Amino acid sequence: MKLHWKIIIGMVAGVVFGLLMSQTSFGSEFIKDWIKPFGTIFINLLKLIAMPLILASLIKGISDLKDISKLSTIGTRTLGVYICTTVLAVIVGLVLVNIVQPGNSIKEETRIDLVQEYEQGVLEKQQQAQKQSESGPLQPLVDVVPSNIFDATTNNRNMLQVIFFAIFFGIGMILIPPKQAKPVKDFFDGFNSIILKLIDLIMLSAPYGVFALLATLVVESPSIDLFIALGMYSLTLIIGLGIMIVVYMIIVKFVTNTNPISFMNGVSAAQLLGFSTSSSAATLPVTMDCVEKNLGVDKEISSFVLPIGATINMDGTSVYQAVAAVFIAQAFGLDLSLGAQLGIIVTASLASIGAAAVPSAGIVMLVIVLGQAGIPEAGLALIIAVDRPLDMCRTIVNVTGDAAVSMVVAKSVGKLKDPKDVNKN
Repeated sequence: MKLHWKIIIGMVAGVVFGLLMSQTSFGSEFIKDWIKPFGTIFINLLKLIAMPLILASLIKGISDLKDISKLSTIGTRTLGVYICTTVLAVIVGLVLVNIVQPGNSIKEETRIDLVQEYEQGVLEKQQQAQKQSESGPLQPLVDVVPSNIFDATTNNRNMLQVIFFAIFFGIGMILIPPKQAKPVKDFFDGFNSIILKLIDLIMLSAPYGVFALLATLVVESPSIDLFIALGMYSLTLIIGLGIMIVVYMIIVKFVTNTNPISFMNGVSAAQLLGFSTSSSAATLPVTMDCVEKNLGVDKEISSFVLPIGATINMDGTSVYQAVAAVFIAQAFGLDLSLGAQLGIIVTASLASIGAAAVPSAGIVMLVIVLGQAGIPEAGLALIIAVDRPLDMCRTIVNVTGDAAVSMVVAKSVGKLKDPKDVNKN
């Protein structure tokens, strides 16, 4: 059975088990003592892997460029378009979640119980947010540059510092002779493979972690409004993902003069595989085949743009991080300032760039966004249960975005076949 079906079964089983146990006198204590710890362990595993994932995926992705000169022309345009669509995706997510406000549908008594449940973490984050608001306007820029990388890696709140170091380190690897860089690159290639395997192993426990989290959520929630809020959160995210698909279709139409329906048909095989695997990396060979044979992108462009896209272009993940972060803040009754939400735009953009192209890496990166915005990381418990089905939808957006950008870059350098000539071949 596919993992996503196991997780869906775990979700349903957790809700049913929680409802049954909530009808007994001992159910709440039983779940608290014997079920909830497994959910906590699952979240801890996700937080555990976040720091090494950033280092491995970013250093490998940058070092794969091999030559700094490739960043000129094709490289600069590729990275520029990817960054623009990533920032746009975060903004779409923030606008939607502020309009719909799914977290505000939670009743005050439920919110009070949530705050009491995670009181210590909430107070710490509020104090950190207040301290940050009292600092100078350029303090966030100062905070990005670490004075000690080993110190930075000991705290998940310092993820931006680790991202800075990983980018800086990767550029250094490109600039030295390949022979000297090879041992280090081989190490990080192997390191990255190990981290991806560890994520696979962690996700094997996801059905049980989801079961524990949902069962706990049911018995600890005083009303059904929390589940209504989760439904609103999921709907908000799906709408945001749908908007990004429409944005890609518009971009493709106006930049490349390709019919949007033809574009969607041409990339549909990659979309379906992305949905079933929840992995842009696993879908990469099919994506390349689709854009070359169905959309007319030259192989020289697709072989450069798409692998980079599978590493740094995570627009679906960007929408998700913006919506999830603000939803959790709303659920805990935290009022995010404009500055905090602008910080989410920057952090979510960088975090999505660092997200590995593997299932559920987005929720690992969400730890970064929550920490930087002063939002309780314990709020992951609210959304982890519905993450896997939404991850499948996010991957569709990631894959579609990669294909759209490859067409835009190919068109800009004269490497895109005319839409009328594509089907002739």
